[in-house]
Amino acid sequence: MNTDVLIVGAGPTGLALGVDLARRGVDALVVERARALFPGSRGKGFQPRTMEVLDDLGVIDAIHAAGGPYPIGMIWKNGERVGEHHMFDPAEPSEDSPYNRAWMVPQWRTQEILAARLAELGGRIAFQHEVVGVSQDDESVTAHLSSGGTVRARYLLAADGGRSAVRRALDIGMTGGTVDPGPTLVADVRINGLDRDNWHVFPPREGDDLLAVCPLAGTEDFQVMARFPEGADVDTSPDGVRKVVAERSHITAEDVTEVRWTSDFRPRAALADRFRSGRVFLAGDAAHVHSPAGGQGLNTSVQDAYNLGWKLDAVLKGDAPAALLDSYEEERRPVAAQMLDLSTAVHRGEVRRGAATRQLGIGYRDSSLTVETRGAVDEGTVRAGDRAPDGRVDGVRLFDAFRGPHWTLLALGVDAPGRGVGAAVRVVRGGAHGAYGAYGAGLFLVRPDGYVGWAGDTPEGLGTYLERFGLGS
Repeated sequence: MNTDVLIVGAGPTGLALGVDLARRGVDALVVERARALFPGSRGKGFQPRTMEVLDDLGVIDAIHAAGGPYPIGMIWKNGERVGEHHMFDPAEPSEDSPYNRAWMVPQWRTQEILAARLAELGGRIAFQHEVVGVSQDDESVTAHLSSGGTVRARYLLAADGGRSAVRRALDIGMTGGTVDPGPTLVADVRINGLDRDNWHVFPPREGDDLLAVCPLAGTEDFQVMARFPEGADVDTSPDGVRKVVAERSHITAEDVTEVRWTSDFRPRAALADRFRSGRVFLAGDAAHVHSPAGGQGLNTSVQDAYNLGWKLDAVLKGDAPAALLDSYEEERRPVAAQMLDLSTAVHRGEVRRGAATRQLGIGYRDSSLTVETRGAVDEGTVRAGDRAPDGRVDGVRLFDAFRGPHWTLLALGVDAPGRGVGAAVRVVRGGAHGAYGAYGAGLFLVRPDGYVGWAGDTPEGLGTYLERFGLGS
């Protein structure tokens, strides 16, 4: 079996890359060792920056329909409500950031939405295909399956989780350690007699630990999370789940009418020593493992895929040299390290879930792909390497202009170059007297993943930059 890109793992990371490549017409195959998509809630929240990514990938309406905002926390004591707890610092939507809050969708539903979008675009998922080893040469990489078969591809993405078989086969280490030595039980359940308007928190009492019960938006389920002391054995059976809920709250075991999925984990923070080995790339949990606190892991993972997709496309089509793929690790590994530190700090109560967790400030100013040709730039205005904000230019919404697999040139208050810009670049012009929000006046070349690659006051140097990606005319 041959393909241009083999994606190992049908979680959110692998499916996001599959969608991005499918809309570009790249031949890609997603393989998954399980019989079906993952059945549990696990990662259940999207940050505003990831919502922007999902908007571009064409699934934002489905994501909105499937989920909802996070509820306010309700603290309980002895069966009584004793106070509210706001999990996230509030933020108002603005013209440049239309998605202002975390949005809850259980992971299983997210995967269904991405898989449906992948199928709509003609993409493929092959279940019960377990990759147990890889080999590669100068031209291709071969995945060896547990069945004895092989899949040959020009490039491979390992999105097969924290225990990645591909990462282990490549002998890539993980640096990090335990964030919390105590294990945590997580389960999706049905509960009678508990309202769905709040995230119910039952603080530790003598002899037990924290219990939290969160209604999962868009479903009839609740997600149970129960922490245990170091060294405890966690019973993940349905009876074990019912027991811990009854022992730590006023909810009876009989009120837990159904236990749909359970798991346990020990919160860790670990970063792969490399994100690339030859023709193989690591993304998602295969590259970085987070505490779930702050909702950074799933979001960082989807954005890994989003960063890599357009680069693979450009190289596979011959528009850009293979060296472009070096920028994946260059750009994403520092971001993953930053988000790991943030997740750990949130877990330990050192920072709140605020502006940093929304991930709108992530950028690539120091990337080798970033060129800023202007001199002094006013504080607070967009620079090359920054996320390209939304806004309106002469009646055109910028996110509408960006949506799709193309590059976009914004000519704001200055003339667009008359030649040298290829047909693969959409040009949006703003008049000399317009108001351009966070941009100000200038030329801004926006990459397919929504970051400004090049910025200038004049077109000088733009043509040379475009040639790097085969975008000149």
